[in-house]
Amino acid sequence: MLSAIRLPDLLQRYLNGAVDALLSGAPGRHNNFAGPLLEEALLPASSLSWRVLKNPIALFVGGTAAVILELSEPAVRAGVWEHSSFRKDPMGRLKRTGLAAMISVYGARSVAEPMIARVVRMHATVSGTTAAGIRYSASDPQLLRWVHATASFGFAEAYSRYVAPLSAQNFDEFYDEGAPVSRLYGAIDAPRSVADMQALFESTRPRLCPSPIILEFLRIMHETPAFPRPLRWIQPTLLRAAVELIPERLRESLGLSERYGLRGHERRLAKWAGACADRIVLPASPAVQSCLRLGLPMAYLYA
Repeated sequence: MLSAIRLPDLLQRYLNGAVDALLSGAPGRHNNFAGPLLEEALLPASSLSWRVLKNPIALFVGGTAAVILELSEPAVRAGVWEHSSFRKDPMGRLKRTGLAAMISVYGARSVAEPMIARVVRMHATVSGTTAAGIRYSASDPQLLRWVHATASFGFAEAYSRYVAPLSAQNFDEFYDEGAPVSRLYGAIDAPRSVADMQALFESTRPRLCPSPIILEFLRIMHETPAFPRPLRWIQPTLLRAAVELIPERLRESLGLSERYGLRGHERRLAKWAGACADRIVLPASPAVQSCLRLGLPMAYLYA
């Protein structure tokens, strides 16, 4: 395994600020990970999840792929599009969702459990009817299962594809680790293995369908700055990298033609960015702050 690398101070500070900016707008966000001292998270620091989710490239690419998959399910699509601030404040909504995911993995139990409970209460207030006249509720265990499964799939696939290859055993381990946390959100029977994930995709496939909203989401993500200006040039490449994570047959059925995917040189660029990000220790990141909370070395997850 490659060891952590130390960048020149100016560049290190710049990238650290960039990661910090991705969590901006959340009051007291640093306290979500820095304390209470020595308090364990819902998942142990030795878990594969801690190593995978520390990577900002895997987070952005995998999170974007997860949203595409969520929006392909009509009931989830209606809930996201009609009952969230995504259209008015896309980055704000994504940052809040990303912060919740980080707290679920890295935050101390006394921080993570109340946050999850608040999300569950909020979901209980969200319901409606799809364009086809089908009633839905955001607290439906079946829909929650799909949402949490797509997040696990996206993060693991993005890490394996663009950072470092994961074995079938690694995928099983990653999915199994996340299932108990998903249950706290109300996602009953979340996939715990590659076989479970494949079975869920097959059983859900008949409900998945194309929608202009998916293309609108990609347009919004292309036009909305997610990175500081000097790094913004890589955003379109990472969006196309996310599209390529969608299983090919499903990608075609959703109308995501080749023009939405990566070119050869972009694939190499995405892999280079992911591999580099996996070796750069960023003190502002939830992963590093949480290691320090537990009395672990700053570079614990990079050794």
